[in-house]
Amino acid sequence: MRQVLGVSLALWLLLGLGYPLVTTAIAGVLFPRQAAGSPVVVHGVVVAAQNVGQSFGGTGYFWGRPSATVSLRTGRPEPYNALNSGPSNLGPSNPVLLARIRARIRRLVAATPGLTARRIPADLVEGSGSGLDPDISPAAARIQIPRVARATGLSRAFLGRLVAEFTRGPEFGLIGRPTVNVTQLNLRLAEVLGQVPHGGGRGRHRR
Repeated sequence: MRQVLGVSLALWLLLGLGYPLVTTAIAGVLFPRQAAGSPVVVHGVVVAAQNVGQSFGGTGYFWGRPSATVSLRTGRPEPYNALNSGPSNLGPSNPVLLARIRARIRRLVAATPGLTARRIPADLVEGSGSGLDPDISPAAARIQIPRVARATGLSRAFLGRLVAEFTRGPEFGLIGRPTVNVTQLNLRLAEVLGQVPHGGGRGRHRR
């Protein structure tokens, strides 16, 4: 028994304490920004994390993927709550999920000039597995340009260049598909409009 306890304690110290500390230290040296959570800094203030989405509800911002995360305290919807990552757990035939998707489609069509339901990419109406995904497809960003242009007064050509600026290709040119980071795109848009973004990964932004 003493030997078993000794081995268990040694493994706990090695794998449960030593290994995480060593890997964290190495990551802090080799990848300091990523190890710190990939913060997005504007005018010296951390306003977001690059890999965590934020809720942008106003028509003058680009909209990201739906988020089904909820508050740990109240259980109520709290989009992009990094403390409670997860999907809705609703199956593809669940009537609640289907109703939510239809409502999102209606909202997009109503808010965007010339948009039809058939042109809406799936990532604008279906959430990610984590509920925190900050990325959408380039197509999902481009179809929102008319709405954002009308709300902000910026030209569609300028907004198209902004979308292109924040479009990232597949990893190593091979893995995945091109994506647009909505958080970074909207923070850049806020700068162009002379707005001061507020910190906090779960904040709601409206225009």
